[in-house]
Amino acid sequence: MDFDPGFSITVKSDPMGFAYGGDTYGPQPELRALDAIRPSLMDPNCSGPEHVYCIAMDVARKEHQEDLENRNLLYGVVTYAKGKLGQEPIRSQGHIHAVSASCGASTCEVYEIWDGEACIYMQESGSDDAERCFAVYGKAGDVIIVPPGWVHATVNASPDRAMTFGAWCIRDYGFDYKDVRRHRGIAFFPVFEDGKLIWKRNETYRSGTLTEKAAREYPEFGLTAGVSIYKQYEQDRERFRFVTNPLEFSQLWQNYEP
Repeated sequence: MDFDPGFSITVKSDPMGFAYGGDTYGPQPELRALDAIRPSLMDPNCSGPEHVYCIAMDVARKEHQEDLENRNLLYGVVTYAKGKLGQEPIRSQGHIHAVSASCGASTCEVYEIWDGEACIYMQESGSDDAERCFAVYGKAGDVIIVPPGWVHATVNASPDRAMTFGAWCIRDYGFDYKDVRRHRGIAFFPVFEDGKLIWKRNETYRSGTLTEKAAREYPEFGLTAGVSIYKQYEQDRERFRFVTNPLEFSQLWQNYEP
């Protein structure tokens, strides 16, 4: 990998999966099939890899397991296949984080790109007016934060190589797909044209504005650029309290821009 996540893990490609080092624990990885996301693609009948990505939720160093459980904090790891889904990149279908019982709110997600090129797409609303939409491009070592209540989807921005990321989220996470499925996808479809990733409006939405931008730093969240988000948890175990208790940090989400 191009970036050290801060714990011992190996990403496998054929088949997709993960191997954990002796000081690291994690579950049996789960594969997500193309057929599961077809209804949210621009072309539901497109061809592409049988499995689009592989996910392992609750990965960490063994010495931190009890502390992470007590904090209700969860680390997930995902690797995306290379290739295309018809004209579209390899991507997820998109969802909103459901309200978690532990905090009474939809929660954010803190992405960290490990390998390859990523684009985290997010839109402010799942209603007919998607409002502000962002396509945020990241490379190895970049962090991208999706705020509570926003629709978001993860995109492998390069068809020629796999993409892998890690992320902090809440342990009692849940996914709400109904708005995305009602619109048969996100508000802007990513499409490769002449080797470039462009965005085409999903006409089932009434309105929405798209901004493309590079990943930025997040000093207002107390994050340090260039240091893995796992190591930052080790340095200060309260650092990601905004993930598990978003209502305490409402000022961070007001007029948020990724």
